[in-house]
Amino acid sequence: MMDYTFAYPDFFWSLLLIPILLVWHVFSRKRQVAHLLTSSLDAFSKLGGLAKWRPVLLALRLLAIALIITALARPQTQDVSTQTKTNKGIDIVIAIDVSSSMLARDLKPNRLAALKKVAADFIAKRETDRIGLVVYAGESYTKTPITSDKALVIDVLNKVSYDGVINDGTAIGMGLATAVNRLRDSKAKSKVIILLTDGVNNTGFVDPKTAAGLASTYGIKTYTIGLGSNGSAPAPVALRQDGTFVYQLRKVEIDEELLKSIAAETGGSYYRATDNKKLAAIYKEIDKLERTDIEEIRYTKYHEKFRWFVFAAMGALFLEWLLRLTLFKSALA
Repeated sequence: MMDYTFAYPDFFWSLLLIPILLVWHVFSRKRQVAHLLTSSLDAFSKLGGLAKWRPVLLALRLLAIALIITALARPQTQDVSTQTKTNKGIDIVIAIDVSSSMLARDLKPNRLAALKKVAADFIAKRETDRIGLVVYAGESYTKTPITSDKALVIDVLNKVSYDGVINDGTAIGMGLATAVNRLRDSKAKSKVIILLTDGVNNTGFVDPKTAAGLASTYGIKTYTIGLGSNGSAPAPVALRQDGTFVYQLRKVEIDEELLKSIAAETGGSYYRATDNKKLAAIYKEIDKLERTDIEEIRYTKYHEKFRWFVFAAMGALFLEWLLRLTLFKSALA
């Protein structure tokens, strides 16, 4: 009965009739007792053994009543299945600055490595959204178009590095424009760009404010993140013959006013990440702000079980009737 539910549980109040019927039966039996004078009890000796079992007949009748009440309560079992439906899908493009300054070591082990770890965790949690990657330095290009294949995006993200393939520099306007281009034809209910940089716009042929205007026109919200500690940080300034970088303390310069204006124009927010913990907290906050609405639809299939209780009640009544006509016939006469 642990798996049963009842459509009409109020019928169980009727079980209170059973003790009332039991009390009524006891008192009515006392009033019906007749007195007979006889010289010998031998004639009743055989009946005495059966008489003490007469409460079995009452128990069968009360059991039948209890079973009928249970059947009226309509016992059921349920098969429950669920289906999730995404009401508002979100398309997200993460635009990453991959200029040489991203190898600065104020975040551990460096800015780019710290970003990749936090961004990978963010992507893995966006189970119902599509995500794309754009990288930029002196130029910009798409690493992955928006896709629901999170494993692919994370794999490509882990391989992002400063490799000198694109010109060094920080073309914020071009990085933002490329991200807008990836999202402008999206049919998603919500479109978001997360743009991260550690410098100032110093190259590229697209003005960042023009790119921000395009994002606003296409309804693309942009969250901007300035990455770097306050003051100075050990940053690469030259390349040795063996391919390793020469590091020197360089002043951290982030065009925060530009990043704030981009965020404000597109309805997003600006954040400053000065260390690994702050960067992780920023991505967690964005994750909370941009949530996909998911509707859970539950399907319940009911299996009616009242028939078995009706059959059991009929069986109890039939057994009572049969015992009255056979084994207890002489005892009841």
